Amino acid sequence: MITLGIDPGIATTGYGVIQSSDGRSHRLDSGIISTSKTRDPEERLSTIYNQVSILIKKFQPEHCVIEQLFFNTNAKTALGVGQARGTILLAASHSNTKCFEYTPLQVKQAVVGYGRAEKSQVQFMVKQILKLENKLKDDEADALAVAICHVHSAKLMAHCKS
Repeated sequence: MITLGIDPGIATTGYGVIQSSDGRSHRLDSGIISTSKTRDPEERLSTIYNQVSILIKKFQPEHCVIEQLFFNTNAKTALGVGQARGTILLAASHSNTKCFEYTPLQVKQAVVGYGRAEKSQVQFMVKQILKLENKLKDDEADALAVAICHVHSAKLMAHCKS
């Protein structure tokens, strides 16, 4: 199963593509999609849409997984993240890729085993699970973590159905 995990943001959107089989997962690709503050919002969202569409076309994931928006005290940041989320969901929908969403608490619980884990703990476990050596950017690690969360959840859902 190929899973595209996304950590949405208007300035920086993290993405991670993992392939899972036989109980093991490995990274196919990961990184960030950056947009400039000097560009108009519609141009920034278009960039995100286009880049996510390219990733979906290239890797043909079975599922697109996105981190749910949690309440942020900065309304401007929350609005930008919400717009990016909508853009990502639209790109997935246009390519007939099924989407799933997980809260940051669910992601941390699945990856670290503790829902209040620190970012450094999440990054450490992502690197361990995927057997990575290089340092990951925060948004990139979060995107890989949400993909890992989904892989674990999908296994559980499949087990419960049988």
